[in-house]
Amino acid sequence: MMQAERMLDGKVAIVTGAGGGIGREIALAMALAGASVLIADIGVSLTGAGGSGTPAEQTKQIIEQRGGAAAICAESVGEWHSAQRIVQAALDAFGRIDIVVNNAGILRDAIFHKMAPEDWLAVINVHLNGSFFVSRAAAEHFRRQESGAYVHMTSTSGLVGNFGQANYSAAKLGIVALSKSIALDMQRYKVRSNCIAPFAWSRMTDSIPAATPEQKARVAKLRQMTPDKNAPLAVFLASEAARDVTGQVFAARHNEILLMSQSRPIRSVHRGEGWTPKLIAEHAYPALRASLPPLDRSPDVFSWDPV
Repeated sequence: MMQAERMLDGKVAIVTGAGGGIGREIALAMALAGASVLIADIGVSLTGAGGSGTPAEQTKQIIEQRGGAAAICAESVGEWHSAQRIVQAALDAFGRIDIVVNNAGILRDAIFHKMAPEDWLAVINVHLNGSFFVSRAAAEHFRRQESGAYVHMTSTSGLVGNFGQANYSAAKLGIVALSKSIALDMQRYKVRSNCIAPFAWSRMTDSIPAATPEQKARVAKLRQMTPDKNAPLAVFLASEAARDVTGQVFAARHNEILLMSQSRPIRSVHRGEGWTPKLIAEHAYPALRASLPPLDRSPDVFSWDPV
């Protein structure tokens, strides 16, 4: 990524899940833009198993080799008290906090009727609860200094839909609602909150099948969507250049930046005398039917190759 024009000089950013993939690229880009970065990462596998300090150390080394400042916190986002320690680690290392990037996540995919309750809880806890805990831990500091920016990672799996990801999709759409609530509640304190739906070839997409020539060609194009393509948008949203941007949902797809819609009424019907189930079936439903959104998945909506 081309070096940002020091858009984050003097800022301190917490980036969760910054030991690899999109999180690492955002941490590196924010450091290049002048921010001191707290790398919050516990080095677990894609499913949340294990744990290692190596990924976070590697991110820290890259930042420091490029002349930036970084520190590490190996606390989990999934517990309130550990999330508080993440924020405190940024304060201890750098004296302030200006940016929170909620990127940490795990995957435990399964068809809904086969999904284990523990896999539901684990994914919801890291993605949704983790985003709340870290955001909430930073909120008091943002409120007192009357400034701050949240950047949350959502997904088209939640915004649009996907097979076998009820836990992940629910968490990611919940993050959108969380971000909007933060934007509304903290606007008076000049605190902003936005979401990015990132597209990238990473551990979370490496299981896409590539058996047929068509699938292989498709995967080759998807591989062009490297994690670093999402970083410029995150830096922008965290910077003062985006001081008027809040409560929004963007997508970053290779060289595309998309502004995503949010739920609004599509069409309505009215009957002064009210409705019965039979009248709904006979009149309301036929009037609304043509406007019903299809049962799309993310690949149906984003049907064109990355540009």
